[in-house]
Amino acid sequence: MATALSLNHNLSVPQPSRGISAVMPSTGFIRERQLLLFVGFSHATLWRKVAEESFPAPVKLSERITAWRVEDVCAWKDRQQ
Repeated sequence: MATALSLNHNLSVPQPSRGISAVMPSTGFIRERQLLLFVGFSHATLWRKVAEESFPAPVKLSERITAWRVEDVCAWKDRQQ
């Protein structure tokens, strides 16, 4: 049974497993697997929304690391309400 956690920016997610943090940082970057916990949609939907420019674009931190700016995600979330 999953329990909801209260997070910054009024985000609630089920208790994650496999070592993923359940707390959205207030600044910095967030990787896709953790991001999907907060936004509530799938990998495919995330990338479709990025392509449609209805969700913030990620930043390439290195050749193999892509992440989103937390500030951009929080601003997107605020606009949804």
